[in-house]
Amino acid sequence: MSDNDKVKIIVSNRKANFQYEIIDKFEAGLVLTGTEVKSLREGKANLQESFAKLRKGEIWLLNCHINEYKFGNLNNHEPTRPRKLLFHNYQIKKIKTALEQKGLTLVPLKLYFKNSIAKAELALARGKKIYDKRETIKKREQERNLNRL
Repeated sequence: MSDNDKVKIIVSNRKANFQYEIIDKFEAGLVLTGTEVKSLREGKANLQESFAKLRKGEIWLLNCHINEYKFGNLNNHEPTRPRKLLFHNYQIKKIKTALEQKGLTLVPLKLYFKNSIAKAELALARGKKIYDKRETIKKREQERNLNRL
């Protein structure tokens, strides 16, 4: 991102860094309807249970909850519908080869507006084991104790 890009974060998946080991990050555009964009501008989205999958050479964001727009009419969107992610072909090939490795998944980290265009930050990640999560908690508590002193 360059200096003159205006970025407004809508929602971030805070649990992703705790539950997954982040390997690589990607930025993708989102294919949205008008009421979805209006709802996102109000900050009405949730990424907690969402994930991305490769289907027929395209990457889709699944289970991402964007609330219905309160002033919408009969043409309002379905809150958890699958949303297409816009990637370059070389990025899709890179993600496809990485997903074929055992244990890797594509997890959304953030939804944000970049120069008034809705974007998603996704990460190739590997799920942490229970002992890895315990280590993360220990490190966090050690850093807190150091900061207190």
